[in-house]
Amino acid sequence: MMKSYRLLRSTLLMISASLVGVMPVMAGTLSPAVATKALKAKKLADKKHYDKAIEVLTPLPKQAYDKAYMARMLGIFYWQNEQIKPAIKALRLAVSGDQLEPEQAWSTRRMLADILLMNQQYKPALTEYSQLVKAQPKSKSHEDKAELWLRISQIHYQLEDWSKTLSSIQRYHQLGMPDAVQPLSLKVGAQLQLSQWTSAIPTLKKLLLLEPQKKRWWMQLVNLEMRVKRQNDALDSLALAKLQGIEFNQQETRLLAQLYAQNGIPERAAQVMSTLKGAENDKALLVSQAQYWQRAKEWDKAIDTWQLAAQHDEKYHWNVAQLMLQQGQYRAALHVLDNIKDPSRQVDVALARTRALYQLDKVDHALKQAHYANHLQPSAEAKSWIKYLKQLQRMTKKRTS
Repeated sequence: MMKSYRLLRSTLLMISASLVGVMPVMAGTLSPAVATKALKAKKLADKKHYDKAIEVLTPLPKQAYDKAYMARMLGIFYWQNEQIKPAIKALRLAVSGDQLEPEQAWSTRRMLADILLMNQQYKPALTEYSQLVKAQPKSKSHEDKAELWLRISQIHYQLEDWSKTLSSIQRYHQLGMPDAVQPLSLKVGAQLQLSQWTSAIPTLKKLLLLEPQKKRWWMQLVNLEMRVKRQNDALDSLALAKLQGIEFNQQETRLLAQLYAQNGIPERAAQVMSTLKGAENDKALLVSQAQYWQRAKEWDKAIDTWQLAAQHDEKYHWNVAQLMLQQGQYRAALHVLDNIKDPSRQVDVALARTRALYQLDKVDHALKQAHYANHLQPSAEAKSWIKYLKQLQRMTKKRTS
């Protein structure tokens, strides 16, 4: 809202300057004494002697038009002198009696509305803006009317009236206004509050066309695409944000890796995980990388990463051994199996040794491991190995006898 307040102040300066600028022209319709006071006050205000200008204008005259005209001047000078409450009071008085010319009344009410909004008096400001929309002079452009609807949408947003925020923004766009950050940000904020996830996605994409370096829009877009189960779109958006130079924290980098994995690109997921701080020393990060490498069938990289994880927790020796057996690295697998001390893994280790020793043509040793596994916990797998290895022993003896 700070940016919109700066714009409001700029608008107020222009309005007040235009109103003060026409005072000598309008002075001819005032009673002579009041016209003299008006000219004197303007000259003082031109020199920024606002206190003295205010003194000249008070008290207000009693005649209706004179009173409205001087109240408008007084409101402007109070505002320029940063006296907000009396400025509001004077401007309200100026527009209350329908004494001013239509365009002057409209501009005075516009100034009143802007001051109320700038000072967070939202409901009174909304009342004034609504009247401005209904009574806009023909000389005002579509841009003027659109700006009013934008102000109205800002007020509804501040009042947390999300549906009216959206309807006001729609009126703004119906006037043919191009996309701009302020109305779009109000729109997406209201859409999010109303849980209009799908509708908010194109709004965020429009914002990104205007502010491609705004991280907030990128992350909101990704979160929404994930919420509506568009994982592939979420990956594309997050990867594009990375290409745009958006800096990611650890959590966001992890999310990128997860999205690569969910979209069937585990190799890229592992590569992204490896860029995280502590990726070579953190157990959890090492495990994630190893899992991704394994899913990518990058067996050597998976083995290397599981070995690093095993340095932090010996339970991961089992993962190393399994992959080594799968890849035919039987001698290395036996060495790794020696490091597994977990009692709950004894049967698994014995059966794994059985397989490795068999592949290394050490049938007698393999049979001992199979018997040991079956002794620890009888199983069909252990019995099958025992039967097969015994047959192999007999066949070998027959050949050698």
